[in-house]
Amino acid sequence: MKINIVAAGRIKEKYLTDGINEFLKRLTPFANVKIIEINEERMKENPSEAEKMQTLSNEGLRLLRQVPAGTYLIVLDVYGDALSSEALAEKLDSLALAGKSNITFLIGGAFGLSDEVRKAADMRLSFSSMTFTHQMVRLLLVEQIYRAFKISRGEKYHW
Repeated sequence: MKINIVAAGRIKEKYLTDGINEFLKRLTPFANVKIIEINEERMKENPSEAEKMQTLSNEGLRLLRQVPAGTYLIVLDVYGDALSSEALAEKLDSLALAGKSNITFLIGGAFGLSDEVRKAADMRLSFSSMTFTHQMVRLLLVEQIYRAFKISRGEKYHW
């Protein structure tokens, strides 16, 4: 399976980078995982609603340009469907069985997602109704992908 993670922003905190790299290493036997980063759009100080929407749209279009053609696009979105770890494992298994072995997860920037990104999604996934930094979500995502593979194989990590 080939998994891409397209994300706005760079990880600056060492503890997050270390955690992400650890799970990327653990994922090596299960999938080819690639992280594609873009620079975040800058938001003006005290932007109007139209300026906020334009900034989100610009960032969203730049994110979508990084999504490989033919991939199944899962956008991380607070308004998406909440899945258990087991349900995520089942989803990844069903995609693989359907011949969709190229999956892209997309993480927006600090200001959220544009409507264009939400509309482009094959699936919108919410980790929680709580707010997390987009950098922290990247760590949570790679851990959950790893957990999904362990669940699918009936291996001990999850229990």
